[in-house]
Amino acid sequence: MNWRKRLFDLSFAALLAVILAPVLLGLILWLMWKEGRPVFYAAERMKAPGAAFCLWKLRTMDAEAKDSGVSGGDKAVRVTETGAWLRARRLDELPQLWNILRGDLSFVGPRPPLRQYVEAHPELYAQVLESRPGVTGLATITYHTHEAALLSRCRTAVETDAVYSRRCVPAKARLDLIYQRRQSICYDFDLVFQTIGNLFRRG
Repeated sequence: MNWRKRLFDLSFAALLAVILAPVLLGLILWLMWKEGRPVFYAAERMKAPGAAFCLWKLRTMDAEAKDSGVSGGDKAVRVTETGAWLRARRLDELPQLWNILRGDLSFVGPRPPLRQYVEAHPELYAQVLESRPGVTGLATITYHTHEAALLSRCRTAVETDAVYSRRCVPAKARLDLIYQRRQSICYDFDLVFQTIGNLFRRG
């Protein structure tokens, strides 16, 4: 990551952390009242083929001790009513400002993958993860609806994993590599504002 992109991430994340702190606190209290503990969801993600980190979100699903694979597909029934509301507005991702400040994430980049998919597609992710993973990105904006439609047909964890690995991973990687070739601060701003615009349209 070049210094301009890192400076953009640090400055923007620090500003948003200050502005959105009351919103995050309100969401935490609301979730504690509606869903109980735990409020946060912490999961391993990869920022490089050999480097993992802990990704933070607000919990949107019923807790399960043995949780694995992507969310969606067979897991859709576990999404709570409040979780669905949070996901639609991407408010569950507010804690990822901490990941950005730590340097685990950028605002814009490929979504950080699970270890199992990095190990299943090592050559592909060796290229994709040359870019710092991001909260949003070209693949997130372009492919999200199609991915959700594909996974919505899955009824078991095995089927969800197979569809995601065979169809979603290569498609998203192609978009992530297009972003990698075009990356600039101006392009990052454009993708951030596209993401915000999409959220307002969903709202």
